[in-house]
Amino acid sequence: MLRFRALAAACALATVALAAAPAAAGADTDNPSIAAALTTTQIRPVAISATSPALLHALQRDLGLSPQAAADRLAHESRAAAVQAALADALGSRWAGAWVTGPDATLVVATTDASAARTITAHGGTATVVRHSLATLDGAKAALDRAVAATTPEATPLWYVDVTANTVVVQSTDADRTEALLRQSGVDRALVRVDRAADAPRPLADLRGGDAYYIDNAARCSIGFPVTQNGQPGFVSAGHCGQPGSNATASDGSSIGTFQGSTFPGNDYSWVQADPSWTAQPQVSDYSGGAVTVSGSSVAPIGSSICRSGSTTGWHCGTVQEFGATVNYAEGTVYGLTRTNVCAEPGDSGGSFISGSQAQGVTSGGSGNCTSGGTTFFQPVNPILQAYGLTLATG
Repeated sequence: MLRFRALAAACALATVALAAAPAAAGADTDNPSIAAALTTTQIRPVAISATSPALLHALQRDLGLSPQAAADRLAHESRAAAVQAALADALGSRWAGAWVTGPDATLVVATTDASAARTITAHGGTATVVRHSLATLDGAKAALDRAVAATTPEATPLWYVDVTANTVVVQSTDADRTEALLRQSGVDRALVRVDRAADAPRPLADLRGGDAYYIDNAARCSIGFPVTQNGQPGFVSAGHCGQPGSNATASDGSSIGTFQGSTFPGNDYSWVQADPSWTAQPQVSDYSGGAVTVSGSSVAPIGSSICRSGSTTGWHCGTVQEFGATVNYAEGTVYGLTRTNVCAEPGDSGGSFISGSQAQGVTSGGSGNCTSGGTTFFQPVNPILQAYGLTLATG
């Protein structure tokens, strides 16, 4: 929302779960960074009074949490994000992903190395030994991406790496066509699980009026996150919302600025450079008269709670399901999207996805709606900032 001329915006075979226990004889001790990642990052309690009431309300409504449980979950998820990043570096080729689970947002770490799992367990972590590394699964997904580089497959709307199942999931509306695609890609079939697709995702843009920002006085989208570039204010949004040179205006008709960069399909991101009279506020509207302050852009682990702000349906929450999904929209293929079970509708495109106080990405598209529920994908924010040399507004 624009106000006061400010931008506010099944594990695989050989999987074994390891619970916390004393270190086993012969445990991996040659990499102290594994232990350090688990012991140096502490949980800092989150006071209810310091958390946006609208955020707590949305988490309570959409995830069935009490206000205190929501605050506690945010604290645990914040630590999990830091530990996830540290362990990914420490494990290297043995890393197979991570996710949070349960009411306390316990971080589960997948690794192909049983000795590394014992080290994680010995220091109070939770680990699972899996067959395939994340690099192997990412390689299989990349082979599928290359197979459709020149055309969008009609029968296979989506694929992604599911780290909790240690496999690549391919959604299909036609089994024969999908199997033909898999053969064409050369991917190891043992790395892939084919699921029946319930429906096809679509970009969430429309040509109706609403309270957000408008592109060339026609299409409506939602602002993502305020940013700056060399001191100049602006914001990021979805790429399918506008092209370089397109004008962005506020709901009152006043000019905001011009699209400087936009990519869709392939990626789905853009950025608008605003006129100097605008201020890039580090905020996301909660559609309850307040705002959530953005303090950074650490990536929330799979399973984390996440909320979305958009001009059509307002504020809704859910959880992160998978990273790096390939989504085959009718307009073309988009790579590297994050899949969530947060609902969205046309006009929410470009809007903010945030976990706690950490910016996650901008709404791309999905299926379903906020009456029956659905699946929504977002373009991660950090690659957008890197692509255009932008600085996220934080406070």
